[in-house]
Amino acid sequence: MSSKPQCAPTEAWEAPIVFSLHEEQGKRAPMVGPDRSAAADVDFFQIVQGLPVAVYSTDAVGRITFYNDAAASLWGRRPKLGEDWWCGSWRLYWPDGTPMGHDECPMAVTLKTGYAATGAEAIAERPDGTRVPFLAYPTPLRNDNGQLVGAVNMLVDFTERKRNEEAAQHYAAIVESSDDAIVSKDINGVITSWNSGAQRLFGYTSQEAVGKPVTLLIPADRHDEEPPILERVRRGERINHYETVRERKDGSLVDISLTVSPIRDLRGNVIGASKIARDISERKRAEERQDLLLREMDHRINNLFALAIGIVSLSGRSASNVQDLVRSVRQRLSALARAQALTLSHSPRDDSQGIRPTTLHSLIRTIIAPHEDIEEAQGERVTIAGPDFGVSGSALSSLALLLHEFGTNSAKYGALSAPKGRIEIDGAEDVQAFVLTWTERGGPAITSPPDREGFGALLTRATVTGQLGGEISRDWRPEGLVIRLSVARERLTG
Repeated sequence: MSSKPQCAPTEAWEAPIVFSLHEEQGKRAPMVGPDRSAAADVDFFQIVQGLPVAVYSTDAVGRITFYNDAAASLWGRRPKLGEDWWCGSWRLYWPDGTPMGHDECPMAVTLKTGYAATGAEAIAERPDGTRVPFLAYPTPLRNDNGQLVGAVNMLVDFTERKRNEEAAQHYAAIVESSDDAIVSKDINGVITSWNSGAQRLFGYTSQEAVGKPVTLLIPADRHDEEPPILERVRRGERINHYETVRERKDGSLVDISLTVSPIRDLRGNVIGASKIARDISERKRAEERQDLLLREMDHRINNLFALAIGIVSLSGRSASNVQDLVRSVRQRLSALARAQALTLSHSPRDDSQGIRPTTLHSLIRTIIAPHEDIEEAQGERVTIAGPDFGVSGSALSSLALLLHEFGTNSAKYGALSAPKGRIEIDGAEDVQAFVLTWTERGGPAITSPPDREGFGALLTRATVTGQLGGEISRDWRPEGLVIRLSVARERLTG
């Protein structure tokens, strides 16, 4: 590979040299012009040599006659004076990266046309492969007769500016594509920039928002938030994850997490602020649902503990031995467990609330099912009629406990103790209450009501009156027991 640029002219002609530096001999040619003194020539040479920007000159045909150290540094090589042509670069490229011939470079164009091709952009490649983007400012030089005698060129390396431009474009693309709203404002709170995320979140286009006060987004009852924020920004403070509410173009409110950072000029003075607003509406709703669920769980657990304590306490009064106590407590707690399991089985996996009301009919069938499954049974033993609706809250456990007591007694002494026994459960609503009627048929004949009230009756009455605020009555008919339970509808569904 040749060590000097290609594309030198095939035919050369002699022309006056403007000024030249022969490093091997340490000599310079004199400046063109009758009034140049040697001292002035030396001073001018030292000035140009000491410039921090690349400067070089050629004669009229393009042979390099001088270059300073900054030019050699930009090129990564030291061309031979009088031999290399137009530009000292190892290779040249157009701004788009395609190769540029040395005879196409800005200096060559200036020498060929006689006009300055100033501000032209090109890329120089050093021998080590490093590429340097630069701007060229070639100027033709003429003698007193107007004859072109050469040209001087200044090359401005804008590698750092190019990096900054690319970084700015990169950051601008990130800001524009961000899902978050990114807004800047001046020190007086006037919006100066607005990305697509801000348009999606708040509904205003950039044309509608830029130039308007940022209070455009702040609900009227929160305008007192902005002055303290601006004051902190002026002091150079950063505000992290400040949760607040903002107003969209359509008037709706949105929960956001706001981060505010000061913007400084080159001297470090605060000239504005950048704001990043993130929509946290869904997170807020999730937190509210979680809080509601936790409070509901706490309420339910407290109710269950209270019921369990009551069951153990009252069962202990009527039990004749430990085995009876254990059996009765286990059966009643199992009924409560089935009722609670029923609430979860009705909740789909994607149900955000986690708990949904159990219907009355499904609760009845779940609690009664263990009592009606005997080998001698014939056909359906329990029928349910009347309105079906959701049962929730503390009423769920109370009603499950009542149904368990009804079913247990029926399995021991009533209709469910006989193969042909049947139970009809019918619901009806009147103006003030929901009435559940439990009618047994086909069981052992009833000759008289029980002569004493057992634990089940005590527990039932305490549950109906104390927890449900209702009423209960029993009719001991010869063909079977009839129970009438009356409860306010809102106590069952609330």
